[in-house]
Amino acid sequence: MTTPATDDPAAVPRHPSPGSPRFARPRTFGFLLLATGAVGWVASAILVLERLALFKDSGHVTSCDVNPWVSCGRVMGTWQSELFGLPNPLIGIVAFAVVLATAMVVLSGAAPGRWYWAGLQAGVTLGTVFVIWLWSQALFEIYILCLYCMVVWAAMIPLFLLLTVRNLVHGVIPAPRAVVRFVAGWAGTLVAIAYVAVAGSVFLRFFPAFTGG
Repeated sequence: MTTPATDDPAAVPRHPSPGSPRFARPRTFGFLLLATGAVGWVASAILVLERLALFKDSGHVTSCDVNPWVSCGRVMGTWQSELFGLPNPLIGIVAFAVVLATAMVVLSGAAPGRWYWAGLQAGVTLGTVFVIWLWSQALFEIYILCLYCMVVWAAMIPLFLLLTVRNLVHGVIPAPRAVVRFVAGWAGTLVAIAYVAVAGSVFLRFFPAFTGG
């Protein structure tokens, strides 16, 4: 019995080599998408609800208005919160819904093709660029933090980095073997470094505000 040929090798489930990270396996990666997608979607949904409350009552105090430097309400009053003419969290709700849908597809046992993973990579990469821009605005322009926005940052870091590594391991993103081996072996470390870098930048930038200096 012969196996039907396919023009899309990524459409066939490919098992990573023994040296590949465990998270790159379909079921494990499905749970990773589910976790990051759920965290990002919930944070975005809360921000949308808070924005609606502000529309109804301009004096509404959001649930994450902690002090003058940690205030979702004050961030929502800036132009950066509506970069494309609509509240940024609405984009998050749609984008993270796609991640959640992908998680369900993968966990059901289906194997999306190379084109799908490449498209998801492009979307997540654009989302990461957007988040980096929002991070820079929060730290160096607005000088106000939004707790739920930071939850979205926290979800995007492993989503982007581990999706990229997954696509390198499965050949969706072509790269030399040495590069694939390196990122596969250091994926967890890269995520940790990203978290430390973001946390460190926030701490250093807002140190005077948090300490009263």
